[in-house]
Parts: sequence; structure tokens; C-alpha cells
Amino acid sequence: MRTTIRLDDDLLREAKRHAAATGRTLTAVIEDALRETLGRRREPGSRPRLNLKTVGGSGTQPGVDLDDSSALLDLMDRP
Repeated sequence: MRTTIRLDDDLLREAKRHAAATGRTLTAVIEDALRETLGRRREPGSRPRLNLKTVGGSGTQPGVDLDDSSALLDLMDRP
């Protein structure tokens, strides 16, 4: 199927370089990248549950957000 897409100029240049370096067409490179990205999709909840081992204590301190890496680094740098 033929279609038109708009790509960032730098991304397009990089994709063209990659295609030339690997002896493939730009179409083949874009198709493979799209297949790989779509292949990584998972249904919500399909990831195995991760159990973290803890040693003592009673969990995180009040106000600590484990999803905020910048704030965690600030807390760890405090004396």
C-alpha cells in the first residue's frame, strides 16, 4: 500500500543513512521499525508482577514518591 507520512528531518536523514549502510530500502527500514514497535506492545496487566525484597523498616518515608527520580536523587544527596 502506498501512503504519505511526515517525519522529522533529522529522523529521516538517520533512517536513510541506516538504510544505505545496511543495503536496504527506506521502506524496509521504516516497516521493520514499525513492526518492532508494535510487537513490543503488551496488554495492560500482562507483565509479570515484580516483588521487591525489603529488609526491615516500614516502607517509604512520608512524601517520598518512587516515581519521581529527580526528587529521589535530591533526597539521597542530603546529609
